[in-house]
Amino acid sequence: MKIKERSKAYTNAGVDIDAGEELVSRIKKLVRTTHVPGVVSEIGGFGGLFKPDLSGMEEPLLVASTDGVGTKLKLAFQFNKHDTVGIDLVAMSVNDIIVQGARPLFFLDYFATGKLDVDVAEQVIAGIAEGCRQSACALLGGETAEMPDMYAPGEYDLAGFCVGLVDNAAAVDGSSVRMGDVLIGLPSSGLHSNGYSLVRKILQKSGLCGDDIFPGTDKTVKEVLLAPTIIYVEAVRNLMRDFTIKGMVHITGGGFYLNIPRVLPQGVVAQIDFDWPIPPVFHWLREAGELSWPEMLQIFNCGIGYILVVSEDDHQDIINRLSGLNINAQVIGHVRPRRADDAEEVEIVFK
Repeated sequence: MKIKERSKAYTNAGVDIDAGEELVSRIKKLVRTTHVPGVVSEIGGFGGLFKPDLSGMEEPLLVASTDGVGTKLKLAFQFNKHDTVGIDLVAMSVNDIIVQGARPLFFLDYFATGKLDVDVAEQVIAGIAEGCRQSACALLGGETAEMPDMYAPGEYDLAGFCVGLVDNAAAVDGSSVRMGDVLIGLPSSGLHSNGYSLVRKILQKSGLCGDDIFPGTDKTVKEVLLAPTIIYVEAVRNLMRDFTIKGMVHITGGGFYLNIPRVLPQGVVAQIDFDWPIPPVFHWLREAGELSWPEMLQIFNCGIGYILVVSEDDHQDIINRLSGLNINAQVIGHVRPRRADDAEEVEIVFK
């Protein structure tokens, strides 16, 4: 009895085993382009094997993170553009673990859909592979699940899982942050992968379509709203080789007000000077959504995707190093003592 005959009942139930096998065949080359030293296994096994290099480490720690892309996927479906959300998926996890000083080792993805479209899935996974290459981590494995009736036609969901490594002595946790330290902001590429439930409502109200030119830019709406999240791994690892980074912040859900306090010790406040170039997408959202800047900074990155907390003595050398990496970073604030009348750990000064 051949495989098609054996799987006929499953096919009739809506699960196409052949499509799944074709996808695996297509992506094998993509996965190999992400391999780094330590990869032991090829995709297709029950689990991925990785042998980490622990040389020179006295107390190695594993750092793990998981995340998704959220309702940004709804725009990928709406605009039929699937080549960037895979980068977003990787970025959301690797940017989180480098905050603690970890080097990403490997990444696994989960792709779930009602009916598998091999061409669409291949575009998504190609984006995941690109994100892994940008992060210098291996796409070690993953899962493709075809589940009829679970998702609307043409839709899918994504989740990602990243594991990294750091020596305990080199872990970054913000405990050494002191008054007078400087906050350096690294620019974002746009919205990254947060706030899209609100973005989609504002977009619908505006009447803009995917191929329209986005206000204030020479790009289309779909290009601006689906611009992939910047992966900061290369820049952060470059800096950590030569500088002491006291704290790092990935500006994700919760914006400035909820993310920055996660790396601040007690008794201090991060004073942010709201004075950096704001990409047009954020001006549009504020105006079209009738939002204030404090509301915007609670939800969106507003042009700053990643923050470094460093000493006053090092900050200019770090900005110069980032400039050499074509990253236009700038000082966005400093750490000051917390006063009795400070209601929050973040004060944003609007000029």
